[in-house]
Amino acid sequence: MDVLYQSCAGIDVHQATVVVCILHGPLTSTRPKREMAQFDTTTKGLKACHDFLSQFHVEAVGMESTGVYWRPVWHELCDDFELILAQPAHMKAIPGQKTDKKDAHWIAQLTRIGLLPRSFVPDETIQELRELTRQRKHYVESRNRETNRIHKILQSGGIKLTTYIEDIMGASGRNLLQLLIDETPLTPRMIHQSVYTSLKRKVPQLLEALDGYFSAHHRFMLGQSLEIYDFYQKQIDCLEERINGYLNLYERPVEILDSIPGMDLITASVIIAEIGVDMSQFPTAGHLASWAGLCPGNNESAGKKRSTKIRHGNSYLKRCLCQAVFAAKKQKGSPLAERYYQIQSRRGPQKATIALAHQLLKIAYILLKENLTYQEFVLQKKATRDEPVA
Repeated sequence: MDVLYQSCAGIDVHQATVVVCILHGPLTSTRPKREMAQFDTTTKGLKACHDFLSQFHVEAVGMESTGVYWRPVWHELCDDFELILAQPAHMKAIPGQKTDKKDAHWIAQLTRIGLLPRSFVPDETIQELRELTRQRKHYVESRNRETNRIHKILQSGGIKLTTYIEDIMGASGRNLLQLLIDETPLTPRMIHQSVYTSLKRKVPQLLEALDGYFSAHHRFMLGQSLEIYDFYQKQIDCLEERINGYLNLYERPVEILDSIPGMDLITASVIIAEIGVDMSQFPTAGHLASWAGLCPGNNESAGKKRSTKIRHGNSYLKRCLCQAVFAAKKQKGSPLAERYYQIQSRRGPQKATIALAHQLLKIAYILLKENLTYQEFVLQKKATRDEPVA
């Protein structure tokens, strides 16, 4: 195989230390010189690692994406070296040859001949936005779990509000829950003053639904859960405010993604956070779909297809696109909705959801690459079809 670098390095990353192996020598040499060293992952240790690599004029550095431990190493070296980050699954060492030094040597060997597959690492701004959107997802899930606990507390106390109120955490629901916590005497007038819109016509049913065996224990548990719910809601609001500040830097990409059927501002923020706005990172839309884990599996042997199961890919992006599918399929008459129901009739709802998520991602890739909104792209495509053939 061709040697790509006269001097390259492999780094085996751990929490407290990194092991560095440098291979250097002529491109024609099959047995390059080897230099080994170990450094702490403190700032002082990583600066010493930087100086060690500079001493041997290293051109490229390969490392594996070990949890979040690779990030300080990347931050220290990214300005002065070509860095290659690879998934551990793509660079498994030879069986029986498992030590830190041998791992670093193996990574350096793969880097030297160009067999270390690169992972997508966005710039610092996109990385920060990615952390914010992922944090928002976790907080929303925690808030939803707390809402489910509130439902269980109410049912345990014989309170049947959820039968008549769709969103128990809305303004009307919160007012009624506060009446329960405060032990306020429940009268039709009090309930009528606490609810809004169409619920005012359901006062008798609500009064009956609030008649349970809600004890002091239930009040305590409900108060605790409401405080936790409010805490998560406050944190989500803070995150969304900060996310919007980052999105101001990407007004055009947000406009493009928001124009796609089924997508909104939250979906746009997740897509930008996960794949960035520079589509040159992915050679084709197919490469992006494969990276996201939305391509059908390709497992064939002796002319028989064994499985088309998709791989894990990027779970944050995949989940967000599947939620966009649920919104897109409700837009009756749109091509995307028609395609969903066409696939659903043949292969079921799960495969239809993944197929449409795949298509939405490919559309997003094309629009971001060509800097066109969905409507502009459709009009351009239509005009191309209507052109007379010379």
